[in-house]
Amino acid sequence: MAAPVLRVDDLRVWYHTGRGPVKAVDGVTFDVISEERLGLVGESGSGKSTIALALMRLIRPPGKIESGSIRLDGVDVLEVSEEHMRRLRLATLALVAQGAMNSLNPVVRVREQIVDAMHDHDEHLPARAANERVISLLDQVGLRPEVADRFPHELSGGMKQRVCIAIAICLRPKVIIADEPTSALDVVVQRQVMETLERVQEMLNASVVLVGHDMGLMAQFVDRLGVMYAGRLVEVSPVNDVFAEPLHPYTQLLIASLPSFEHKGTFRGIPGLAPSLLDRPSGCSFHPRCPHAMPRCSIEDPSLTEVRPGRWVACHLYDASSVTP
Repeated sequence: MAAPVLRVDDLRVWYHTGRGPVKAVDGVTFDVISEERLGLVGESGSGKSTIALALMRLIRPPGKIESGSIRLDGVDVLEVSEEHMRRLRLATLALVAQGAMNSLNPVVRVREQIVDAMHDHDEHLPARAANERVISLLDQVGLRPEVADRFPHELSGGMKQRVCIAIAICLRPKVIIADEPTSALDVVVQRQVMETLERVQEMLNASVVLVGHDMGLMAQFVDRLGVMYAGRLVEVSPVNDVFAEPLHPYTQLLIASLPSFEHKGTFRGIPGLAPSLLDRPSGCSFHPRCPHAMPRCSIEDPSLTEVRPGRWVACHLYDASSVTP
């Protein structure tokens, strides 16, 4: 197996409030190898977007990265200076955020925004070469040259998101973090955006961490899937294995809740509500909603363990068959 280009170990991100810490991410560990597509999926409030911001070291007060490490090509980005981290962003690690309109300056033309991103990393090109670079980047994301002279409000939602992808790849990063890149887009435009992301990822030989809640989108795009619940990973497996045989009870219920031809007209939800991250239940966080809960589930917190080759799950149901990695 190839060495990981990104390694996250025991990451904890808490938001401090007057009532105590909200443990948005609480002990998350995963790797991403070169050219891999890893998905992080879960309900709203599960901590997946906080992970995306933490990877970029963009957590702001009252949030704080409490502990853990984030190694990018062997360098712990939590230990480097702010200036070093600024230079890593875009050049090595790039973010495509949800809500493209919030990522673009509404009063600056697209060309200037792309050139500014390059200038910020000391890549100064003559005017003609810079313009050719902008046109090339727009072509790579499926946009016509004249888009360079437009303001963001003159573009559709899908076009704005592709401009964001063009900015993200302008310095050829090794890892692209896509945080719900298709939110608020219709299904046709969603597919176009994901095809664009796939195309540029293959062109750059980059890795992608896709954050979202759309299981269908994950099934079509990622190689491995990490399922988040209450700030923790409860299952990490190859995506085809997750859909063929989900292991964690939460993953099983997520898959069962997807619409299908076999159960048309029947809505299958997950009973109960996700717990408050301010006051997480003892033991396994999912045990109040779990159909397979045992007495020990309310006392002992299961660790994420490799129970089959390449398949990791945090559940006491698999303790007997677990294999220490």
